Amino acid sequence: MRALAAVVTAISALNRIVGQVFSWLALGIVAVCFTVVVQRYVFAVSYVWMQDLYIWLNGAMFTAVAGFALLRDDHVRVDIFYRPASIPRKALIDLIGVLVFLLPFCVIVYVYAMPFVQRSWGYHEASANVGGMPGLFILKSFIIGFAVLVGLQGLAMAGRAILTLAGRDGLLPERLRYTLKTDHLTEAAE
Repeated sequence: MRALAAVVTAISALNRIVGQVFSWLALGIVAVCFTVVVQRYVFAVSYVWMQDLYIWLNGAMFTAVAGFALLRDDHVRVDIFYRPASIPRKALIDLIGVLVFLLPFCVIVYVYAMPFVQRSWGYHEASANVGGMPGLFILKSFIIGFAVLVGLQGLAMAGRAILTLAGRDGLLPERLRYTLKTDHLTEAAE
């Protein structure tokens, strides 16, 4: 069980680091979008590559931070059943959800995206827009990263649920344990 707790902690740390690093792209997205608007409406100048850039940064950010969002419980969930549930029931719901829905979804995304990404790398795909950004194949690789990071975080969620159901959640750091907090508005106010 200690090994499982170590794996859960390591995966969660990986997604926390990736999420904190890639969340800074939001600032870049705003800066590039602002620059595009100022150039267009103040200076009557437009660069297609800059328009591509903020859309690509947005795609990279959202695919890279998906595992981090799952770690932080920032994903959509049917709270009508989950919120009032006891900790063991929450763990069981998470375990079933990960095994039945999340992991198969990640496998499907990975399997179907891999040929798409490989083909893109094969001819170093660039933007379809004339004057657009080169390197679209790198952006498409984020789809694989998305599937891997979300799948890993799903495995960490399943591990956390198993530890909780076995009564061994004390092996996890406090921030990774289930809590009885039921109101996100109260959490935001704290």
